[in-house]
Amino acid sequence: SKASLTMVGKSKEIQAAKAAAGGGGGGGKQKKKKWSKTKSREKLANLVVFDKATYDKMLKEIPASKVITPSIVSERLRINVSLARRAIRELVTKGLIKEVARHHTQSIYTRIGGEKASEEPAAKEGKAPAKKSQPAKKKAEAEET
Repeated sequence: SKASLTMVGKSKEIQAAKAAAGGGGGGGKQKKKKWSKTKSREKLANLVVFDKATYDKMLKEIPASKVITPSIVSERLRINVSLARRAIRELVTKGLIKEVARHHTQSIYTRIGGEKASEEPAAKEGKAPAKKSQPAKKKAEAEET
């Protein structure tokens, strides 16, 4: 009985060696396909409810922005977009910002009043003539053609 056990053991060893060599008859086992590792983005830990500091920052910074959207507010203040939408709605009711365009997926707002007192008027005057001269050139080119 001992001899029969060793024979069974040896035949299994031979089969294992053939499988490892890969040169057996018929369909041997192929290597398992390895999945490529996907790049994982870091999860954003945005606030779901305002804390005092973030709320004050929102009241100060957001009405000064030229373009205001829920996604911009969310990114700047690190808050959820749903919270950003509510914050924008509150700023509209307070009269600090106004709506420019609305779509069922995206709404765009802007500050009320063209110029803010915090901006330097001298710097604005220096930039204005350069901007005006470019459209004049475009108009002249359009008239020539």
